[in-house]
Amino acid sequence: EYNEYKNGTRDEAIVASIRPFFTKFGSALCVLLTTVSYLIFGVTKYTNQISALENAAAAGLEDQTVEGSSCKNPKFEVYKDKAGEFRFRLRAANGEIILTGESYKAKAGCLKGIESIRNNAPESPVVVE
Repeated sequence: EYNEYKNGTRDEAIVASIRPFFTKFGSALCVLLTTVSYLIFGVTKYTNQISALENAAAAGLEDQTVEGSSCKNPKFEVYKDKAGEFRFRLRAANGEIILTGESYKAKAGCLKGIESIRNNAPESPVVVE
């Protein structure tokens, strides 16, 4: 190397480390710009809605009005509210409640509401207001 001949030192490590640094810095900058543009244009809002629809389609059914009924998330949970009426909620894979249904006087009506969501959610369009 000319630098070693001229100055008596080897600076290969500095030169060799600059290229990976700029490559990683460029990748980080690209991720930052993508994330900011997703937030500005509301893409994350769309993906969250799509995720809720996918959870609804794949969810099991846990009837909390019957002892011993349990299943893993994502799942629909059927339960009685304080007024004694039947309700359902949809829990995502992480356990967070992402949907709550209205109250039903009969359990059969509550189950029909769940089936309606399961049947219609996969084809439903995402509407942003």
